[in-house]
Amino acid sequence: MNDANERVIITPSLSIPMEELSFHFSRAGGPGGQHVNTSETRVELRFDVRRSPSLSAWQKERILERLGSYIDSDGVLHMFAASRRSQRQNRQEVIERFQKLLAQALRPRRPRLPTQPDAAARQRRLEAKRRRSQIKRLRRLPPDEL
Repeated sequence: MNDANERVIITPSLSIPMEELSFHFSRAGGPGGQHVNTSETRVELRFDVRRSPSLSAWQKERILERLGSYIDSDGVLHMFAASRRSQRQNRQEVIERFQKLLAQALRPRRPRLPTQPDAAARQRRLEAKRRRSQIKRLRRLPPDEL
């Protein structure tokens, strides 16, 4: 991970240099005794989507649109990992989650193919309408009581 040329591969055509990712460390919460109180194993990954030279304009737009809950008002994506006891493992975990998240956000959605309801579905719909109509008809007062 110390190699300056190292890149995070997102898709076969997109990789992001490690220099564009920044990592911040803090103490993880929860149980763990003395170890958790003294070591900064929680990892926060930050990636500036808006200013990334590795992403094209449409990639930035799609990431900002689909990953809005991970991105702050400045266009910086934040991800955290604190499930492991070592900083190195948490760092590796957050990088892997980052790869999967960006790949998923950039994957084009399959277009919806319009379909027609089959005969059984049409029949069920009409039967439900008849039942509902019958229920409402039974609620009315008989014509002779009007």
